[in-house]
Amino acid sequence: MHDLGLPDAVDAHFFDTPDDAAGALADAVASHLSERLLIAPRASLVVSGGSTPLPFFRALREKTLDWARIDVLLADERWVPEDDEASNTRLVREHLLKGPAAEARYLSLKKPGDTPADGLPAVEAALADLHLPLDVLVLGMGNDGHTASLFPDAPELDEALDSDSAAIVAPMTPASQHQRRITLTLRALSRAGFTALHLKGDDKLKTLQAACSDIGRVKEMPVRAFLKPGLQIYWSA
Repeated sequence: MHDLGLPDAVDAHFFDTPDDAAGALADAVASHLSERLLIAPRASLVVSGGSTPLPFFRALREKTLDWARIDVLLADERWVPEDDEASNTRLVREHLLKGPAAEARYLSLKKPGDTPADGLPAVEAALADLHLPLDVLVLGMGNDGHTASLFPDAPELDEALDSDSAAIVAPMTPASQHQRRITLTLRALSRAGFTALHLKGDDKLKTLQAACSDIGRVKEMPVRAFLKPGLQIYWSA
């Protein structure tokens, strides 16, 4: 249907509407979480912010899961108060952590501190019990090829992409963005049991095609680090 030049063993699912994509993604995520909870005391779910995931959040929160045993956290967060309009935490609380899903343990990436660097020790402490590799990871992608807050123009990008680093979170200050950010690093994000890229719109298909065209140049389009076997892509018009 779409010739994107995807790497081998990357599966793409195309849907007519955002609700159709969200429903299919919610089904897949719920299935993987359920399977994990059969063999582990807890499961981790990492989600992304923005408007695209909202139908997915609303579909997933209706799933019958042992939510009290699920750790939910964001792949990245803007360094703003949690009730700010720009806060991804606000979106997660308002659209995902409702009804039965309110029983999940939410691990916030936003802690006290004027800057992400100030709050970094508290964030690291909050994530100390997070088991790696992650169980389920749902990422988005910007038209510059960023994912999470791994922005091409962030001066901290090299450190955040360093898979040999022990750090699982990193402060990010991309010049292209209004707010400072904090993000899970590539080390934390890679090797999840299930990884999905959730996209909407023809512009994202063009960006994805560009990312696939020269997959080795990760720093120019950090989403390329995730275009590897096992990735599931869910796209809608």
